Amino acid sequence: MATQTLVTAIDGDGHIMENPKRLAELLEEPYREFRSTPMESSALVPLDGVDRNLGTRLFKGSARTTQEWLDALDRGPMAKSVLFPTLGLFSGFVKDPDYQAALCRAYNTWVAGDICEPSGGRLLAVGLLPTHHEDAAEAELRRAKSLGLAGVMFPADGVHLLGHKRFDGVYAAAAELDFPVTVHASGSSNAPGADVFPKFIQAHSVAHPFGIMRHFTSMMFEGVFDKFPTVKFAFLETGATWAPWWMDRLDEEYESRGAVDAPLVKNVPSSYVHAGGNIFFGCESNERMLPQVMDVIGADTVMYASDYPHWDCEYPESLHKIQTREDLSDAQRRALLHDTAARFYGIE
Repeated sequence: MATQTLVTAIDGDGHIMENPKRLAELLEEPYREFRSTPMESSALVPLDGVDRNLGTRLFKGSARTTQEWLDALDRGPMAKSVLFPTLGLFSGFVKDPDYQAALCRAYNTWVAGDICEPSGGRLLAVGLLPTHHEDAAEAELRRAKSLGLAGVMFPADGVHLLGHKRFDGVYAAAAELDFPVTVHASGSSNAPGADVFPKFIQAHSVAHPFGIMRHFTSMMFEGVFDKFPTVKFAFLETGATWAPWWMDRLDEEYESRGAVDAPLVKNVPSSYVHAGGNIFFGCESNERMLPQVMDVIGADTVMYASDYPHWDCEYPESLHKIQTREDLSDAQRRALLHDTAARFYGIE
């Protein structure tokens, strides 16, 4: 089978390791003075208190600077990566609404100016949105667009469901600006649904998928995809093979209770996930049913995600696996490695 040229690949979900000292410098007062002393990374964002290292390295490689990420791209090779935060994945746990918003502003300023701008267009990034203040979230979405970022991210973990009408202003702004919105989980053992497990392996297995599925369900049944049909949404870091199964389950629920509990939803949930649509997913290279999933929901709805440099990523091996999988058609392979991410993020 012919293979896709690796150099054309676009990474739809990589990660940057934040520079806490630099973020502290970019914080607004009074937080800048409060955070100006040397600190560990966990001082910026509350982490979940579990040992993810277990005697091994927490990260597969270093991705703290523009050059380190460019070197990682060349190891693929990949043409571009769209970067998500690392510590910022946990920002949904920040309880102070004002500090959460200030932290998002500092991060977005840093990733746009310090990381993406010097990359020659090879590194893109999504802006981080606060979840407590919907007005602040809308304002930061607009600022992220002005900073030249590729989209925005809501953290999946925290107390707020993203289908609630309080976020309608954010989605309306995304529609106005043609700006993609992503939802990304942290894998925290404190995440809702994962917080009952005693071992990290149990919590980490559950945290990502449940964090994503609860927001997808909320947004579906609260009518977000009906109210904002032109906004592109992506649900990331829990693979893609859950999507058809979950659509079947939501369809069954809708047929029984939709008229009463989901009056804003005009069609069965599965009809919103289709080729050429505006709902997207990341994938894992070892998902056995990936070709069948793409046949069901559309090849152009699933994009490759490296997850680099996090400890559980397999990059660049994961890229090579997709490049050489014999069960993928050439069209599916090209969609996974390039076309879907280009369509979602508006990359020419």
